[in-house]
Amino acid sequence: MAEDSDMERTEPATGKRIERAREQGDVPRSRELATCLVLLVGGSCVWMFSGPVVTSLDRIMVAMMSLERAAIYDPVVLMNLISARCLDVAIAVIPLAFLMTLAAMAAPLTLGGWLFNVSSLAPKFSKLNPISGFANMFSVNSLVELGKAVLKTLLVGTVAWVTIRSQLDAVMGLGVESLKTAGAHAAQLLWISFITMVSALIFIAVLDVPYQLWNYGRKLRMTREEVKQEHKESEGDPHIKGKIRAMQRAMARRRMMAEVPTADVVVTNPTHYAVALKYSEGKMGAPKVVAKGSDEIAAKIRELAREHRVPLLEAPPLARALHTHTEIGDEIPEALYTAVAEVLAYVFQLRTYGQFGGTRPVEPTGLEVPKELDPLTAPKKPRGSQRRTRQ
Repeated sequence: MAEDSDMERTEPATGKRIERAREQGDVPRSRELATCLVLLVGGSCVWMFSGPVVTSLDRIMVAMMSLERAAIYDPVVLMNLISARCLDVAIAVIPLAFLMTLAAMAAPLTLGGWLFNVSSLAPKFSKLNPISGFANMFSVNSLVELGKAVLKTLLVGTVAWVTIRSQLDAVMGLGVESLKTAGAHAAQLLWISFITMVSALIFIAVLDVPYQLWNYGRKLRMTREEVKQEHKESEGDPHIKGKIRAMQRAMARRRMMAEVPTADVVVTNPTHYAVALKYSEGKMGAPKVVAKGSDEIAAKIRELAREHRVPLLEAPPLARALHTHTEIGDEIPEALYTAVAEVLAYVFQLRTYGQFGGTRPVEPTGLEVPKELDPLTAPKKPRGSQRRTRQ
């Protein structure tokens, strides 16, 4: 068996390997995508709910600043007021906090899905190994993360500097505006700056997601030996399955051979095919095939038929048609009723002759078999759908 090195892991991960990794808490993740989504949702929520939240906080602040003299010197009254105002603040920011929490929980669903794995919470002493930790510091993944951090710092810093410089005059002009107008204008400037800087994170997330998917697939790649072993575990060892199928065929053959002595007649080719037929009047709608075979199996059927004095009848076209178009336990095709009826009539006459004597019946010849049922005379089918037949 070849060594499981990274150079030999050329096969993509199978579904079972991916599912096993997922059960262990190993799924593709992009921190940049999650961070970007949380910031976008959080900023949008602040922008949408800023009016009601600011109004509520303003009202709460006014209420806290408008205290009566008695309330200031009464600790009980003061604590009740503070408790009531804290509850008001909580109610004011609950929608914003709820949406932010929802965004933080939904962000992982965008890549890899939401996954809770208890085993990931268990302590792993291997993570405390200083040698492996030192090696991880200089791994390819660590270098990539360092590169992303540097790129993110440079990109966001550059975008922030350009944005602030472009709005410097507007910021300086806030001092000459009224308080209400300046507040609204400042909020607008902050929102523009925020969206511009988050847009830079979107660029990094667009680069990071394909890399994370590629790196996850590379990490789960398998060797050919692992793929073969997993196939054996899921589908079973081909050698064992072959033995099981051989045993099943042997058991079916023994059951089939046990039916030969009960047959009424065996129609032969005369050497390549043998088909045993049985008919019980009142119990069967039509004669049934109880055994059939070719070559060695056909020879064994003929041998058993002779041992148990089952009549043998040479009728090559009928034998070929029965062998090709019937399975064991099937009734004969309706198109062969006439030919098989002649055969059974001969067999019943033969029994009467054996019991009471008289004139020996003549074997039927020239049995009529439709050309489309005889493999030798049937129209040729498209290549790939023909069944191999033997004369």
